[in-house]
Amino acid sequence: MNFLITGAAGFLGSSLANHLAREGHQVRGIDDLSTGDPQVLVPDVHFTRGDVSDRPKLWTLLQDVDVVYHLAARVSVQESILYPRDYNAVNVSGTVALMEAMRDVGVKRVVLASSGAVYGDLGDTTLVETATPNPRSPYAVSKLAAEYYVRTIGNLWNIETVSLRIFNAYGPGQHLPPSHPPVVPHYLRQALRGGTLVAHGEGMQTRDYIYVDDVVSAMVAAATAPNINGLVINVGSGVETTIKELIRIVLNVTDSKANVVYNSQTSGGVSRMRADLNLAKEKLRFVPSIKLEDGLRLTLKRDARFK
Repeated sequence: MNFLITGAAGFLGSSLANHLAREGHQVRGIDDLSTGDPQVLVPDVHFTRGDVSDRPKLWTLLQDVDVVYHLAARVSVQESILYPRDYNAVNVSGTVALMEAMRDVGVKRVVLASSGAVYGDLGDTTLVETATPNPRSPYAVSKLAAEYYVRTIGNLWNIETVSLRIFNAYGPGQHLPPSHPPVVPHYLRQALRGGTLVAHGEGMQTRDYIYVDDVVSAMVAAATAPNINGLVINVGSGVETTIKELIRIVLNVTDSKANVVYNSQTSGGVSRMRADLNLAKEKLRFVPSIKLEDGLRLTLKRDARFK
């Protein structure tokens, strides 16, 4: 098949692009390189540097494409609180521009990488796709808006759409910015360096951590799965892990005696997150296969930054 991946040089985008290319598909990628690195892409991925809002460039890249994977986005919750206008411009306006270009060229299916963050804090419950979203950050709002735009425009213009609400993905190659880094690679780096692992609140908030290879499996399935048009589907591990338990596992796999500090003066954010995977199992035949401790060991093994 012929694929276009937006955000192809990013963490999830590059993993997906390389997987599809190794499977023999024709893969084109576009990324503005604000955080991505094209050096991680295999040579068979045809990469173009560009903005997802550049419709003329998209018209060229979309020729003869069967399915678009839309992963281009800004992804930091904390950063979005400081720069909500930028998050709206990239995550919402960029999505609309892509859908317009798909309409113009005649591409018939798009898979949107959304986020479990759209649910917000719904209390002590497993998160089901039918739950009413309660986004708590501009990032989450932008992802929810993108879902609505994709589905609505898809219905109007006869484009098949599916939005995958991806929970806390981690794995080798995850971007580690100097400010507001993702918790998993940040903890691994701190543990290996003998630094301090800081947890917000009491560390009892839970998250659903999913290894990158499992995310890729779900995304690959979404390209060809029947009867998923217009759906929103969770992609997670189905397991909730407290921050305190994550720290314990990180210290174990790194054999580290790093200090741990719980900062009760800062909010731990959403109290609980766990993806209900019944719809993913039914529609995508998706069953995650990599447990958290195994995924952390694989990350240490495969990511040169942790050697």
